[in-house]
Amino acid sequence: VIDSELGRGAMGMVYLGHDPKIGRSVAIKTMSLSQEFEGDKLADVKERFFREAETAGRLHHPNIVTIYDVGEDQELSYISMDYLRGENLMAYAKSESLLPAQETFDVIVQVAEALDYAHNERVVHRDIKPANMIYDRDNGIVKVTDFGVACLTDTSKTKTGTILGSPSYMSPEQLAGAKVDGRSDLFSLGVTLYQMLTGELPFIADSLASLMYKIANEKHPDIRMFRPDLPSCVSQVINKALHKDLERRFQSGAQMAKALTRCRERLTRKH
Repeated sequence: VIDSELGRGAMGMVYLGHDPKIGRSVAIKTMSLSQEFEGDKLADVKERFFREAETAGRLHHPNIVTIYDVGEDQELSYISMDYLRGENLMAYAKSESLLPAQETFDVIVQVAEALDYAHNERVVHRDIKPANMIYDRDNGIVKVTDFGVACLTDTSKTKTGTILGSPSYMSPEQLAGAKVDGRSDLFSLGVTLYQMLTGELPFIADSLASLMYKIANEKHPDIRMFRPDLPSCVSQVINKALHKDLERRFQSGAQMAKALTRCRERLTRKH
């Protein structure tokens, strides 16, 4: 049963509903795929949409949103998922509203662990960014959302002509259109961590072409230019996460979580 409108997503509306049988609140994401695609393309996208939703539905982790149901009603495709309390992390990614560094580390460790689990299940998120993480600050729990919705936009001729996902958070290999694995998500998580600690993105440009060039070729400004108060291990973690060379990046979410946890101890000692 649909109760109210929660907002508009990239591909459609999001509603708050409840399951009368068990009294559970759910968020229902709807996508009018038939407005975006036609013919064979539509059939292909639908198949991918359901395959992705099914894949995401197999993921059971405390830091990943739970998917309950996926289906079609007339022209609308929908996914019903756990209704999450809290705000997405964009609320804490602006310089005037940053979280304390330790808390940011706690949040990013949870995301790294969630990604480690997903990657072991052979699921790559492809659109890791603050807006796709919902943080319930009262309980200190963050959940990653939108697994697989990113893949859908891969093939799409989205009306605005934007490229898939959010280019500012993308790895060099993803921007190059190469095949991506979990290490691409860890690059995006590095961008997210950078932004959550400084309120700035590591790569900024005035056109998509120059942004793509920077991500592929230029080094980001050292995070301690913005935050001299942070220990050097923060720079090391960010530099490793944002390495252009896949082999020199963190190789797994678990590895990144471990480095973050070690560095967080240095933060606590420092403060």
